Amino acid sequence: MASGMRLLIVIVLAFPFAASSAATLTGRTVRVTDGDTIVILSDGNVQHKIRLQGIDAPERGQAYGAKSKQHLSEQVAGRFVVVETDKRDRYGRVIGKVLVGGEDVCLEQIIAGLAWHYKKYQNEQTVSDRQQYDEAEEEAREAKRGLWQDPHAIPPWEYRAAKRK
Repeated sequence: MASGMRLLIVIVLAFPFAASSAATLTGRTVRVTDGDTIVILSDGNVQHKIRLQGIDAPERGQAYGAKSKQHLSEQVAGRFVVVETDKRDRYGRVIGKVLVGGEDVCLEQIIAGLAWHYKKYQNEQTVSDRQQYDEAEEEAREAKRGLWQDPHAIPPWEYRAAKRK
């Protein structure tokens, strides 16, 4: 029994977001890597790489990749953000919904037509977020905002798969 308890403690300490259904991480944005990844500095000068939940933005080599990064930078660079999270990805990045002043930055990327709603992981979103992200993508498509100006826009997951081959 004691070894089981020790294992549980190790798991909880190693994976702080797994212990609860949701955690909140706060900090100032110190870098925008691309249209769906930022780095924040939290209390104690701890850096956290954050992958925006529910979206997938064009890669750097893709059309609109630079515009997506620029738009995200305009929203978060140097600003205090709140990250609602409960997961890390296989690269150790925190996966989370990023808020600035209560506004959902992930959703803003979709509204601007600079990211796809990442449906592969939509079941990890709340029903409300899933609905909002779907509707925002559809509206951006219809309005031909951002990447939707290109009728043959290639989703980043397909672009990455083609580069791996």
